[in-house]
Amino acid sequence: MSQALKGIRVIDFTHDQAGPSCTQMLAWLGADVIKIERPPYGDRARRLWNADNPKLDSFFFLLLNSNKRSTVINLRTEDGKEIARRLVRNADIVAENLGPGVMERLGLGYEDVKALNPRVIYASIKGFGSYGPYSGFKCFEPVAQATSGAMSVTGETGGPPLVNGANIGDSGTGMHLTIAILAALVQRNATGRGQLVEVAMQEAVLNLTRVKFTQTLATGKPLERTGNRSATGGWSDLLRCAGNGSNDYVYMTIPPDNPEMFEAMTEVIGRPDLRSDARFATPSARANNGAALTAEIETWTKEREKREVMKAFARRGIVCGAVLDTAEVLADPHLRERETIFDLDHPTRGRFSVIGCPVRLSDSPVLAKRAPLKGEHTEEVLRALAGYTAEEIRQLKKKQVI
Repeated sequence: MSQALKGIRVIDFTHDQAGPSCTQMLAWLGADVIKIERPPYGDRARRLWNADNPKLDSFFFLLLNSNKRSTVINLRTEDGKEIARRLVRNADIVAENLGPGVMERLGLGYEDVKALNPRVIYASIKGFGSYGPYSGFKCFEPVAQATSGAMSVTGETGGPPLVNGANIGDSGTGMHLTIAILAALVQRNATGRGQLVEVAMQEAVLNLTRVKFTQTLATGKPLERTGNRSATGGWSDLLRCAGNGSNDYVYMTIPPDNPEMFEAMTEVIGRPDLRSDARFATPSARANNGAALTAEIETWTKEREKREVMKAFARRGIVCGAVLDTAEVLADPHLRERETIFDLDHPTRGRFSVIGCPVRLSDSPVLAKRAPLKGEHTEEVLRALAGYTAEEIRQLKKKQVI
């Protein structure tokens, strides 16, 4: 079976996380993604968080750039710009998440690329978009969370706002851009024309946070932080389990419109008397006496390992999950069986665990490949896609263009 995006070529000017998460998804789905990196170090992500061995590509980079090809091109030279122009002429997609105005200064902005290739889909990520009062501002993950409302609703009651541990600003934006690109590809099938697609990090995180605005729309007041407790009138909390680890917990939620879950929970822990306890008899009572209910359930959970607790409750239809730390996730048998996490060999890093594609298409299998070494495919790309001869490539090397 062929892959869904086989035959689609992406020229990838992205770096760090937001853009690479998008182009990685396209590569997983079968697109030929050609990563354009700058000398001497390439994507700065190669050097981020690699204190374990600064001479090797970081795992941060390796986790975001599998299934791609890498070229190193000095875009500050006219020869380098000409290579880029040749590549985008035959591209389906050009992706970038460089700072405001950078691609335009390189002569590779949307209008420049459109003039070379009217069918191209030009995909751009900016922190705050290409227009508006904040459009010239730079943005990283926590800033997107702060300016979208997400940070304001994350944290404990009475405590300060907190950054969400999941990268909703970077990878969340990348997934939004993937959706936009795929929509533009479908539209191009009808019109024959490409277009500019743009996702602002602030707006992508706002989209992921939008349900939290229901109370504000109803009352005009900002939503307060509630930590692990339910903000919907039900009960939810972390339950301490056996062990002294910082993650020896199970998270459980009992929605107000699912009283059967509460009844099932009392059966699991052998405490049917809790049903007639006035403190817990109704959803509102459980919400108002949340700490007391947590304490009652923990008399049972504290004697049991978190996975055992999760299975006992989940098998009765109760919504819950063990808090798995990052090492436990990499070894999780469920994720291993589904091959979401698997081991892959790398020429410098050796064999290590990889987090694979989270989407599955029955007729488009994902063929996992390692992330490329810096510039690993420069020569083959210039020969096959940009029409350079061996002698021209030798001269480009001599001039340190590639």
